[in-house]
Amino acid sequence: MDKAVTTALLIIAGVVCMIIVFNSVYPMVNRSSAAMVSMADKIDDRMKSRISIVHAANTANRTSVYLWVKNVGSSRIVAIEQSDVFFGQQYNFERIPYVDDAGGGYPFWEYSLENDTEWLSSATLKITITYESDPGAGTYFGKMIIPNGISDEYYFSM
Repeated sequence: MDKAVTTALLIIAGVVCMIIVFNSVYPMVNRSSAAMVSMADKIDDRMKSRISIVHAANTANRTSVYLWVKNVGSSRIVAIEQSDVFFGQQYNFERIPYVDDAGGGYPFWEYSLENDTEWLSSATLKITITYESDPGAGTYFGKMIIPNGISDEYYFSM
């Protein structure tokens, strides 16, 4: 009889220990898998997103510069106004604020889609960077970084 009571107590203790271990390990595994899924989604988004600055030009009065940026990835790019645009003379460039964030000051950038209503794959975005006066001649650097961190840069002379 003593052996039966001891065995029953050991079985109950084992079940209680397993419940405690399960209740402490399961939430960690669940959080870990959610983090892995989230990270996989971000990596997938970055792998499908690609842009390419295909051309740059300036206006006759040289107060506006145009950058044409093509979506060469396979996914739609959203929240374009949250992108970062860097522009200026080589080794002396600055982050240019979006027109809504510029507070009426110069320089600022704005965009229009050239051949689509959304920035889907193969659509081209025309970025207009507007200055108050002629920024001068020289070699210029332009870089665009979309919200998920994918970027492209372009050098040209004006």
